[in-house]
Amino acid sequence: MKREVGVWTMLTVEAVRNALAQVVDPELGRDIVELGMVQDLKVEDGTVSFTLALTTLACPLRESIVEQARRAILAMDGVRDVQISLREMTPEERARIWQQPRQQEPGAAARFNHIDRVLAVMSGKGGVGKSSLAALLAVGLRRQGKRVGVLDADITGPSIPRMFGLREPPPLGPVGILPAETPTGIRVMSINLLLPDEDEAVIWRGPLISGAIQQFWGDVLWGDLDVLVVDLPPGTSDAALTVMQSLPVNGILLVTSPQDLAGMVVRKAARMAEHMGVPILGLVENMAYAICPKCGEQIEVFGPSQAVHTAALLGIPVLARLPLDPKLARLCDDGQVEQYTSGDLDALTEAVLRRVKREK
Repeated sequence: MKREVGVWTMLTVEAVRNALAQVVDPELGRDIVELGMVQDLKVEDGTVSFTLALTTLACPLRESIVEQARRAILAMDGVRDVQISLREMTPEERARIWQQPRQQEPGAAARFNHIDRVLAVMSGKGGVGKSSLAALLAVGLRRQGKRVGVLDADITGPSIPRMFGLREPPPLGPVGILPAETPTGIRVMSINLLLPDEDEAVIWRGPLISGAIQQFWGDVLWGDLDVLVVDLPPGTSDAALTVMQSLPVNGILLVTSPQDLAGMVVRKAARMAEHMGVPILGLVENMAYAICPKCGEQIEVFGPSQAVHTAALLGIPVLARLPLDPKLARLCDDGQVEQYTSGDLDALTEAVLRRVKREK
């Protein structure tokens, strides 16, 4: 018993705190002690007790963090029991965390990558065909002889791999992950390529999503590319902010549809780009019309075009008005988007290349 008492006397609050400093919140990328999550820490007769303050009690990784903390303490000599209470941080405590962003160094693969231009495709609003346009832009640029990659930054709603028919997980190279490659040579990286099942939901909060995007930039061996197309998720939150802050974006392509509501939301995305100092290449109105298969008439399915009005408000050009095309939908579903051809796509690619050269 004396030996045990001697061990327990060495079990100090500071020693326990050092052990807990090895537990990292995967979403925030910092240890739970640094983040101020460990509170009211006590050590009494071999029993360690403390309160774990989480940014939200709805945290999907809550049980994992608790279990890691428990194991870190139980691994210490003299610990008989661990008692962990949970509570949610106050708004002031959360604010202190967000005001201290973690500086992340580029991954080992970054120094081997030589990417001439980074183009982001952004919509602000979902459902306007942003991802299909990003895929088509990559296809069009590849046909122009460009070395092209696609970074799927839509972490919670990735669809790029399906359009290109990619399902196998990318191999791991000596300095980073090797991107998947399409039949025509377009390099692709998406979270869906890393999931055990493409239907698996990615239930992550903003910081973890931002970390994944930064890894797709710095830990993927893209090699030599003329253009990297970044498919952004809808909205103006963490993912878009991470791309504009962490990646050397040379231009943004805004995507909208004819409804005035879509135009209003895309204007928000444009304002974000302006605030971040990222040039806007132009506007593409998707699903602008459908062509009657019998008479060839253009039918404005979603109402009159708002493209010219929206572009004028933003002071940017309309680069293309693309129709609803059932053939494109079928090819995307079949993973054969690279087989799609149209004069509109060729014209859009040429317009984007002209704008990119001006921004150079």
